[in-house]
Amino acid sequence: MNKNPKISIITVAFNSVKTIQDTIESILLQDYKNIEYIIIDAGSSDGTVEIIKSFGDKITYFISESDHGIYDGMNKGIKAASGDLIGILNSDDFYPNNFILSNVAKTFVNHQCDAIYGDLVYVKDDDKNKIVRYWQAGNYSAFKIKNGWMLPHPTFFVKKSIYDRFGLYNTELKSAADYEMILKLLYKQNISVKYIPMILVNMRIGGASNSSLMNRIKANKEDGLAWTKNQLNKPMFIRIKKPLQKVRQFFLKPKI
Repeated sequence: MNKNPKISIITVAFNSVKTIQDTIESILLQDYKNIEYIIIDAGSSDGTVEIIKSFGDKITYFISESDHGIYDGMNKGIKAASGDLIGILNSDDFYPNNFILSNVAKTFVNHQCDAIYGDLVYVKDDDKNKIVRYWQAGNYSAFKIKNGWMLPHPTFFVKKSIYDRFGLYNTELKSAADYEMILKLLYKQNISVKYIPMILVNMRIGGASNSSLMNRIKANKEDGLAWTKNQLNKPMFIRIKKPLQKVRQFFLKPKI
């Protein structure tokens, strides 16, 4: 295995003028340098494109065009990627320090795994230093996922060859295609995965599936569909168990 794997990072953006600079800078400041950085913009009109262009050739690949939602943008990025390993960091998320990707690369090489994930903290939209929730993922098991467990999808790094083999995000799902992907890869296909017990991503409160009650209800319905679309037997009460898993995030405190 290549001891210096190329990591492709994909950022999907739309009208993210207030946050995208933090996202971009957190990637460009990483001490791991074998990085390909791809930004897929959905036709922003608020100044986002101008901020992206100000970084010049530090952005490996950039397009701005209309699309069919965030997962369509992710799929465009995956198709454009040439790295050994692919991570997705959206335009309101950022890495908490400059050695995230070096840790990911080291874990990938040492464990020769198909995918990697870690922990995540939610921060206030208007104060990125204020932690609101702590998502401590823990080790994966099939038993856990049948009882509503989910890994923090922005921390998920997957080999390019795995996407090539098992397919892209399901754009029929508008809020739960990340859950469907994780269910497909970890539970159905049983790919090898390694957990890094550290915070890999800071996420601002207000993601696509969390931004309103109606979106949360819609995402909950789609969580059930994720099992059906993978031709898997849906565990009893999974649509109740999965949101209940999030309760502990409000009480845990990260050791920082």
